Amino acid sequence: MNRGFFFALLIAGVVLIIFGFQAADSIQSDVSEAVTGTPSDRSLWLFVLGIIALFAGAGGLFFRRK
Repeated sequence: MNRGFFFALLIAGVVLIIFGFQAADSIQSDVSEAVTGTPSDRSLWLFVLGIIALFAGAGGLFFRRK
């Protein structure tokens, strides 16, 4: 695959992680954390998908076959 795809994946991972932080600071997440003791499912999914995309993009950029 080309470098542009992996760079876009890296940027998408960073954006998803930022959205995860914003979702974790929301009122819905605060209420969910107060009731269940864990943050909302949405913020957890954004963090998980962001980390996966970040590692996939970085891995594709730095560990390419030639």
